Amino acid sequence: MTEYPNCFNGTTDVWNRRLVLSLGVPQLAVTIISMAFNSAVIVTVLLSKELHKPIFILFCNLAISDLLSSSSSFWITTLFLLDPESTVLGYEGLLVPYAFYTMSILATIYNLVIIGIERYLAVSECLRMRYRVTRNQTLGTALVTWLLAFSLGFLPLMGWNCLEKANVSALYSPLCIDYLIFITIPHCAVALILPLFTYINIIGFLRKQTMAMVALGQVQATYKLAEIQVARTSVFIWFLALLSYTPFFIGVLLDLAYEDCPGDLSRGVYVFRNLTTMMITINSLGNPIIYTLKIKKLRLRLKFLKNPSTNRIHVLAVGHT
Repeated sequence: MTEYPNCFNGTTDVWNRRLVLSLGVPQLAVTIISMAFNSAVIVTVLLSKELHKPIFILFCNLAISDLLSSSSSFWITTLFLLDPESTVLGYEGLLVPYAFYTMSILATIYNLVIIGIERYLAVSECLRMRYRVTRNQTLGTALVTWLLAFSLGFLPLMGWNCLEKANVSALYSPLCIDYLIFITIPHCAVALILPLFTYINIIGFLRKQTMAMVALGQVQATYKLAEIQVARTSVFIWFLALLSYTPFFIGVLLDLAYEDCPGDLSRGVYVFRNLTTMMITINSLGNPIIYTLKIKKLRLRLKFLKNPSTNRIHVLAVGHT
């Protein structure tokens, strides 16, 4: 167990069996469903003939990170069901599942940002013919994201933990509170701001093209349909990220403000902590649904831009006006 200055090291009265089951069983159910959905996405992409396309590589990479996130959540939830007191007082065995969980969440955030950027470049390529993301560039980017996620997520296993230190997190012991701040604040900002900025730019770009077509007397309803589809999808993506990561961010801030013994925290705070984990798992469940279902419609909206030569001439003309 983690040593807390001026605190007892034993059991607490935070949990009872009914509360543990009411929190743990739904979490296990959500993680299993998420694992099934993401596994289906991975298998479908690997068996398809479109794996050479950058967006499908990114979808597969996102599904892998979400699958790992769900699996890690399943691991942590199982430990919680078997020994709920250990998640209050903390012990060395929690470092490994916490490290995998952190790594997978970071990889998911990076993948969401990269998918948004790729979508913007894909729309730019269709309309302006300026950018072209290659398969090797996509694979290289995916590798870099995993290396970065691994490096940051496994820092507690490399020594940045509070097994024998005072600056321990009250909610996520034996992690250090300064490590949680280092990881949470910048990545929550990245998860919320960059995707929103990217999709707003896509919508603005499509709207500009629509207005340009109207000015040329060539009204293209497909641009408007694509704009509506992107707007709807981006709203889903952003609100899902907001609902998923904001509670965890709030939990870390509460953790930072609390300096007493973990056992003295109210039961509601620990219930909130468990619910934040469930919200992150719901994000892992929602990603394959939003991206794999919504993007197909968007791709159909933009498909006409690539094939007919007349459309390409109009698009090139607009790009140079």
